Amino acid sequence: MTGIIPVGAFLFEHILISNSTAITGPEAYARQVSFLANLPLVFFLELFGIWVPIAYHALYGFYIWYRGEGNTGEYPWSGNWMYTAQRWTGAIAFIYIVWHTYTMRFTGTDLHDNPMASFGKVAAEVRNPWLMAFYIVGLIAASWHFAYGIWLFSAKWGIVSGDKAQKRLLNLCLAFFLLLSVVGLTSLYTFHSRFQDAPGVNGNIVDIRHATTAPGAQ
Repeated sequence: MTGIIPVGAFLFEHILISNSTAITGPEAYARQVSFLANLPLVFFLELFGIWVPIAYHALYGFYIWYRGEGNTGEYPWSGNWMYTAQRWTGAIAFIYIVWHTYTMRFTGTDLHDNPMASFGKVAAEVRNPWLMAFYIVGLIAASWHFAYGIWLFSAKWGIVSGDKAQKRLLNLCLAFFLLLSVVGLTSLYTFHSRFQDAPGVNGNIVDIRHATTAPGAQ
């Protein structure tokens, strides 16, 4: 259940809402970061709405993985491969989310205090080709894990029953995976290659403050 709410809801918001604002430019992204940073009791929202559920979901997932045995060699049907992919993408997604949260939230410029630095901070990280590759793999893994996890949850708990209904839901979940991946990859491309001449993207926080409080002043 934690894989759908709140962890899945966090991924939905992070990829399709917050990060997608970067596509329209650094100012729109900064406004979204500022909005999230100024939510009431934001620390407790992050603690109990993101960090604790992700930790629980990951630890429980690793425990299930540890107790299970792979059988794709003996029974190489598509469902087995998809279930195995669910395990591996979960591990990759966990590493990705921990890294991304740590670097964005707890290192360098505090984006809660300086939201205008947010676009430049992400852009600086993904300009490293190794980190860019890591972000791409992590994004796709997280998108698959969430989208296919919706199908697993619905089938396991009897929310959707019957072969035809489950097949239709699977197709919808695969389409949702593609949507998450395309929007996420477009956002990454934006951070990496677009708006590079915008104030603060290649500069420091002083440049950004000047750009926002005193246009034209250098």
